[in-house]
Amino acid sequence: MIVVHHLNNSRSQRILWLLEELALPYEIRRYQRQATMLAPETLRKVHPLGKAPVITDGDRVIAESGAILEYLAERYDRQHLLSPQNEEAKLESRYWLHYAEGSLMPLVVMRLIFSRMGKPPVPWLLRPVGAAFGNGVRKGFIDKQLATHRQFIEQHLAHRAWFAGEQLSLADIQMSFPIQGLAARGGLKEMPATQAWLDKVTRRPAWQRAIQQGGELDLTGSDN
Repeated sequence: MIVVHHLNNSRSQRILWLLEELALPYEIRRYQRQATMLAPETLRKVHPLGKAPVITDGDRVIAESGAILEYLAERYDRQHLLSPQNEEAKLESRYWLHYAEGSLMPLVVMRLIFSRMGKPPVPWLLRPVGAAFGNGVRKGFIDKQLATHRQFIEQHLAHRAWFAGEQLSLADIQMSFPIQGLAARGGLKEMPATQAWLDKVTRRPAWQRAIQQGGELDLTGSDN
């Protein structure tokens, strides 16, 4: 039995979506974030880093979103429902699968961290300085970088139904979390194609079942 060690408001929601798309049986073991927004120490009993997502499948323990998605698709997606076989689409899917965590998420997380430098747990005496520093870094570097990425994503989706073309793929599942992060922390008003893609995602029955299983996402303050 596949067990998803599920942290609320985390990347592990993507794993639930994949499992629902493939109609695979699974069990959820739930973990709640602490006041610091970090995962509880009990998650370290599953994997030394104590991060989500992580799954167990028999004796196997697998962490990292991309690795989990690829493992589940290779082992259980016999009909290639989420793995395009066309060479060009396959390369597109692989690119976006790795882009999500390698290029986009670091900026999304950095923006969150610097936006909180004027808030607890920063000592109150340092909050004004922290807020000023954080705002400076965001406006001078992070927001400019994110604007480039927003344009890149929007231009890509303007000519495709899904990230790898006409077929839903692992790329869409992987990209769902950072795009929801962008939507939660800045909106998608200037990204109509991306908003249309997100609307399609959230209308999918498998997505809705995954949300019912894992809980609603609030990405305004999570970074795991």
